[in-house]
Parts: sequence; C-alpha cells; structure tokens
Amino acid sequence: MARPRHHIVLVPGLFGFARLGGFDYFVHVEEALASRFMERGADCEFVLVSAPPTGSIVHRTQVLMDSIQQSCADDAGAIHLVGHSTGGLDVRLLTSPTAWPDPPIWLDRIRSVTTIATPHYGTPLAHFFTTLAGTRLLEALSLLTYVTLRAGGPPLTVLTPVIAGLGRVDQALGIQLKLLDQSIELLLSFIGPDGQAEVRDWLDGIRSDQGAVIQLTPESMDIFNAGIEDDPNLRYGSVVTRTPPPAPLRVARNLRSPLNALSALVFSPLYLGAGRTSKVYPPPNPEPEVREALERSLGLAVESSFNDGLVPTKSMIWGEVLWAGTADHLDVLGHFQGDRDSSHTDWLVSGARFREDDFDEVMDAIAEFMLR
Repeated sequence: MARPRHHIVLVPGLFGFARLGGFDYFVHVEEALASRFMERGADCEFVLVSAPPTGSIVHRTQVLMDSIQQSCADDAGAIHLVGHSTGGLDVRLLTSPTAWPDPPIWLDRIRSVTTIATPHYGTPLAHFFTTLAGTRLLEALSLLTYVTLRAGGPPLTVLTPVIAGLGRVDQALGIQLKLLDQSIELLLSFIGPDGQAEVRDWLDGIRSDQGAVIQLTPESMDIFNAGIEDDPNLRYGSVVTRTPPPAPLRVARNLRSPLNALSALVFSPLYLGAGRTSKVYPPPNPEPEVREALERSLGLAVESSFNDGLVPTKSMIWGEVLWAGTADHLDVLGHFQGDRDSSHTDWLVSGARFREDDFDEVMDAIAEFMLR
C-alpha cells in the first residue's frame, strides 16, 4: 500500500496535549482537514506531537523533530506543519535555516507552516503565569479545559467549590492559592481513578518545567525573533483571532449556568491581562494592506488591546493571514459550542459566538493554503 502523499503535523500549544486520557486535542481539525484533502483527491495522514505542555521552545521543538523522524522519515511525502499557540513557535524554530547546523534530510520536504493564534511577539499574561499564583491558575485552567473538552464539563457538585475558589480571581489577577489547590483536587476527583495517573503526570509537567512560559514574555520573544529566520523556500501563514471584551451584561447572563459562571470568572481577567500590551516591546503594527484586511474581517479598527483571551491579536500575525475573525483561543481548533454538532464542546464561554460555519471557513483556508 502506497504511503500518503501529505503528512500533516499537529503541534499543541501551552497546556495543550496530543492525546490525554483517551481524548484527542485535535480531533475536529483532523476530521475537517482529512475530508478537505479527500475532496481534492489528496491522501494525508496526521502526526500528533506530544510536546511537553509548558516546556521550553527548544525542548518542545526537539520532541517535534523526533516525532517527524519516527513518522515521516521513510518516504517522500510532503510535510505540512500546523502549530497552535506556542506550537506555532516550535514549527518556526524547526524551519529556521539558522537553527540546525546538521539539519535532517526530511526538512526539505516541508511545504507549508501554519500558525494558529500564536504569540509571535509574546503575551503579557506570560509575566503573571511565571508567578506561583499564575502557575496554579495555569494548572487549574489546563485541568478545567481538559475536563470540559473530554466530558462536557464537571457536575454542579464539583463546580460549586471550584467557582468559589476561582471566583477570587479579580481584575488584578489576585488569587488565593489554597482555594486554587482545592479546585484542582476537586477537578481531578471528577476524572476518576483510571485517568488520574496520566492527567497528574501532565500536570506535573506543567509544574516542573515552565520554560516556555518565561519565553513567551514580550521581552523574551524579542530575542527569539532576532535569533531565527523564516526559510525563504517555505510558505508561512497565520490564523488571527479576537474576541469581544467580556461585557457585564453578558457575564450576568452566563451566571444562569454554573459552568458559564465559572467561564466568566476565569475568562474576564485573562482577557484583561492579555490586553495589557507592553509599551516597550509591543507587537509591530500590521502592514497597511494586512490591517485593511483584518479590519474588513473583524468589522472594527484594530486596537492594541484586541486579544483572544490569551494572546494579543497583533501578536498572531506572521506571514500570510489565512483567516481572521471573532474567535477565542480554542474556538479555531473546533472547541466551541456547536449548533449542529454536539461533539463540539466549548472550553470557556467567551462571547465570541464562533460556530460551525466559522470553523468551516478556517479549515477551508488552511487546507487551501497547504494544497496551493
């Protein structure tokens, strides 16, 4: 049987994973891209990279290289790299001509690099996540994301004390560590004994290695961008997102649901924190034609405070803008509240109102970019 002509390598971002406790982080992306490649008469296979959730970009990129070596080295098929969030930095480092003195042979088979909601110029939230309280919040957010995507959210008996703990997150991101620790244990109890060991190992990875979090500060990304280059033989494309500010009225409506209440309590301060653009190391202003295209897509003049809850919108622009629109950080991976398909589950209620038609647009744009 002939080997597939296209290898699509999927790299998760901060607190992301390939598969965890039986759940596939990229399941919606895989299904969508596979159907589009099939419609165009092209075969593809997917490589899921189990990058350390918060490990350094260099460490994560080495894991990425090992994954490609094991899965793609033995044939001549084209390789397409797709990095979500921090994963977009991994794929940029991998393809930089200045990064590897002895590059692997298969590097020449890479055809496209797609970055999705990637902090190419850093995110202000990285400063907070490097603190003890920030690390605990990152753990709680990671675990809540996994539980919600895996099972549609924990029951009210688990959510009530979690809301009480995370409800202490204020606009200054002040947090009581004891309540956060209790919230983490309660969320773990919902997973059950069978999956707890794997999930605890994942959380231990977040606690033990914070390399990428430090590197995602705007100051560190200034060094990163000065030290690596794009490969002139490759096409680089980006997916750019922005979600509306958490309005008080929308937050009040969300309180009708315990899960929505928790989402509002977590998402609001994250959005405010991500919008505090560095005055010394701000993302560059987009080129006039890119700005014009963004403003047409968003229906708004682009402001420095725009973000998707974790990453500033201007920080996501790299190469050709494949799609830009209203979405939060995980919507564009298919993790949103679906109207037609109940398999789509939202991670946090952001108010972006991203739905199946929007996801189809994103996947159409990425597939067309790969097969161009």
